[in-house]
Amino acid sequence: MQRTMLKSKLHRVHVTHSELHYEGSCAIDETLLEAADIREYQQIDIYNVTNGERFTTYAIRAQRDSGIISVNGAAAHKANPDDILIITTYAVYNELELQKFHPQLVYVDEKNCIVNTRQEIPVQVA
Repeated sequence: MQRTMLKSKLHRVHVTHSELHYEGSCAIDETLLEAADIREYQQIDIYNVTNGERFTTYAIRAQRDSGIISVNGAAAHKANPDDILIITTYAVYNELELQKFHPQLVYVDEKNCIVNTRQEIPVQVA
């Protein structure tokens, strides 16, 4: 059996730019791409915490340590500067691979600087 699992997440990044006429769909600070193990041109899912929009696009590289999260092209209609996003990737794993599976979870501050990384989400309590 194969399962589609959360591979990586950039949690609560802040949109810095929304560029309707720029090629590419989501520019992400290169430091954040590396921390979350997201490759340039890889498919990403974006969940806009601010307005509830959910969409799929691809990642492009933004300047290292710039904090840039720029939603570009048609996707720019779905996010504005200062919106809060969760950016995720998923991958398919077989049962053997799942024995060693851990997602890459990256948490940032209001300037999109990394404050924490983890490999699991705490159990939600009542």
